[in-house]
Amino acid sequence: MGGFFGTISKKDCVNDLFYGTDYNSHLGTKRAGLVTFDEESGFHRSIHSLERHYFRSRFEDELDGFKGHQGLGVISDTDPQPIIVNSHLGRYAVVTVAKINNLREIADELLKQRMHLSEMSANNINQTELVALLINMGDTFVEGINKVYQKIEGSCSMLILTEDGIIAARDFLGRTPIVIGKKEGAYAVSSETTSFPNLDYVVERDLGPGEIVRLRADGLEVMQKPLSRCQICSFLWVYYGFPASDYEGINTEYVREKNGRLMGEKDTELEADLVCGIPDSGVGMALGYSHGKQIPYKRAVLKYTPTWPRSFTPGNQVRRDLVAKMKLIPNPAVLKNQRIVFCDDSIVRGTQLRDNVRTFFENGAKEVHVRISCPPLVYGCPFIGFTSSKSDMELITRRIIKDFEGDDKKNLEQYAKTGTPEYKRMVNEIARRLGLDSVKFASLEDLIESIGLPKERVCTHCFDGTSYCHEHDND
Repeated sequence: MGGFFGTISKKDCVNDLFYGTDYNSHLGTKRAGLVTFDEESGFHRSIHSLERHYFRSRFEDELDGFKGHQGLGVISDTDPQPIIVNSHLGRYAVVTVAKINNLREIADELLKQRMHLSEMSANNINQTELVALLINMGDTFVEGINKVYQKIEGSCSMLILTEDGIIAARDFLGRTPIVIGKKEGAYAVSSETTSFPNLDYVVERDLGPGEIVRLRADGLEVMQKPLSRCQICSFLWVYYGFPASDYEGINTEYVREKNGRLMGEKDTELEADLVCGIPDSGVGMALGYSHGKQIPYKRAVLKYTPTWPRSFTPGNQVRRDLVAKMKLIPNPAVLKNQRIVFCDDSIVRGTQLRDNVRTFFENGAKEVHVRISCPPLVYGCPFIGFTSSKSDMELITRRIIKDFEGDDKKNLEQYAKTGTPEYKRMVNEIARRLGLDSVKFASLEDLIESIGLPKERVCTHCFDGTSYCHEHDND
């Protein structure tokens, strides 16, 4: 997915920029970049790979080279950023959190207009540079940003560092979040409210879908009012979000605990001795499940945080699977002879969970049941790209549907609807393939109730296939 942080201050901003960006590190594992602007020395930029290193270790030794009162940082799961641009709008830097599905089509159109694309990564088009080219087609930043909204299929939120403040523009359907923070003499803007407390910022407000604002050290200017239509990604609360972060004013950990409690209260037929969350994103749900089911929460499996605070992404699938296994350590003293419910955020391929389940039994578990905090992932995500899956067939659900139907696209609506015969058959097959005594998924209705927003304001495409059409309006 990716995340970004920007700040503008009456004082030097480098420390806030460095640590604020670092608090978005859980959102991406590929690349990171920083850029500052100083009136005397201009723009200073640095970009590094994160595939074998952490953000802080890559940038800490360079911090003395940055100076200025405003800057941007980005954790990217896509292309190298920030991009620095010279144009009729002035000199500026831009970072994006985006998934642009018609990248090639837009690039071909721009090339026909004799524009050029110079930033390439692994022979792929740099989508942030393409966004900058579209911005440059406008007579103003607002007009250019709206050209991005009109052209792309997918989603795009962005921050633009200009010589006159920071412009923040949220995706036109609000699929990815942007929140503004404030403290005396400074403003910040971030993908995560987690970035704010330790830097003494307080949350000012969220940007609305399609809203464009300019931040200066002494104030905020609304350049384009928000649209009424919203489709914020529900997976932020399920998986991506840091537990302390709020989206649309709704706390991630609160949603996970409520979701778990609802499932625990309804899971009346199951008899179990304890519940454990698969760290990290399954813990909140498990705490709620423990309360709802009235069984104890115990740490039957732990993440080895000294060297595995998160999974890096090795170059091949075999190593990726090994990394996923190595970071979790079972505790035989808790597992032995116990009927255990494990809570997790989702099941994508199922490979990691299958290996974990085998390990749980090898370490003495009597029964292993799994409860998942969202419905089955039946549709690939065209808007955020929250998994590294290149094909819907990497989803365990779609492989099972193909085995059942001979066509992975047949009867998807029935397989996606909780309680249908097709749904029950698919879920039972997931349990069988993963070696589980049982598996249950949260219903879409319970997930939406836990989030607390109206269904029409939340994107649930990956669960039920619904999505709003690509329009730029205020209906």
